[in-house]
Amino acid sequence: MYSPKYSITNKVLKNIGVVEACKEVIENAPLVPSYEKQFQTDALARTLHHGTHIEGNELNLQQAKKIIEGQEVYGRDRDIQEVVNYRNVMTLLDELVYKKGEPNLDSLLDIHKAVVEKIVDPAKVGVLRTTQVIIKEEGTDKIVLKPPPFVEVPYLLEDFFSWLNSEPAKDIHSIIRAGIAHYVLVAIHPFVEGNGRTVRAFTQLLMMKEEYDIKRFFSLEENFDSDLASYYDALFQVDKESQNIASRDLTVWIEYFTQVVAVELSKIKEKVRKLSLDTRLKVKFGEQISLSERQMRLMEYISDQGGAPMADLKKLIPMVSEDTILRDLQGLTKKGIIKKEGSTKSARYLLANK
Repeated sequence: MYSPKYSITNKVLKNIGVVEACKEVIENAPLVPSYEKQFQTDALARTLHHGTHIEGNELNLQQAKKIIEGQEVYGRDRDIQEVVNYRNVMTLLDELVYKKGEPNLDSLLDIHKAVVEKIVDPAKVGVLRTTQVIIKEEGTDKIVLKPPPFVEVPYLLEDFFSWLNSEPAKDIHSIIRAGIAHYVLVAIHPFVEGNGRTVRAFTQLLMMKEEYDIKRFFSLEENFDSDLASYYDALFQVDKESQNIASRDLTVWIEYFTQVVAVELSKIKEKVRKLSLDTRLKVKFGEQISLSERQMRLMEYISDQGGAPMADLKKLIPMVSEDTILRDLQGLTKKGIIKKEGSTKSARYLLANK
């Protein structure tokens, strides 16, 4: 049975720590339903656009959003079909999450069918490859990936899924396990076409199954697409280890993959913190309250800490003068958002409703 080789480095530990901290904030943020829907729709649009753009699709983000909304889009037929298909893949993932049983080869084949529908020869839809493939760098014809012979693919997949659903694999942190699955499936390259989208969607399915979908707010595809060189380099660094997939050390890839998840969730966390604060203020005052960036940071800190003295607030924003911070606090006080307790150096600033 396949058994992945990797090390839990300080980078991996740091990334997983960030992921867990962000997960906690995002999942417990007091967002109104309209904000949640907005986040999910935005994440879906980014996933559709960047997930297909990685493979050379020329449609832009706005066109992807129009496709989600069922609007007509002008472009190459194949590009439009790829985005439509990926939208259908995301719907399929929702169904597979609630399907009994572990993610398996059938899940992978179902995802592939949805990815390449009306794009490739029907005889190759949801079917493992029966030919040898070589991946070359565009423009140079340099070989960047030489997947295993097609005769080995069924056996490699059987070995991989036996490991994936084993007790030792389930003891691994969900993000690391998803990262391992991502690499191994890319390396096996099960299909003639549509491997990248299929593998990334299957990786997302694993995270969703393990309740790491984080409210469907994030899009790993955008981070992969924004720096494709790093994505392919992390894969290549592992590929060159050995001809044998089972003997390759995945540490470099796992460091990269966990960092991508950490970076994406950190961005979402900051957006959520701002919106959750907006939500609390709107509920209290019945209208949207406009705050400056500094006031937002002060308000978040006071809210998180349950109150704060001036000394702590000065440390929070050391780049500006005490007078500037005082003006920001006075502005918050006039709006009735915070209040000051005490009039000496030991005075504290609290939420007005405390």
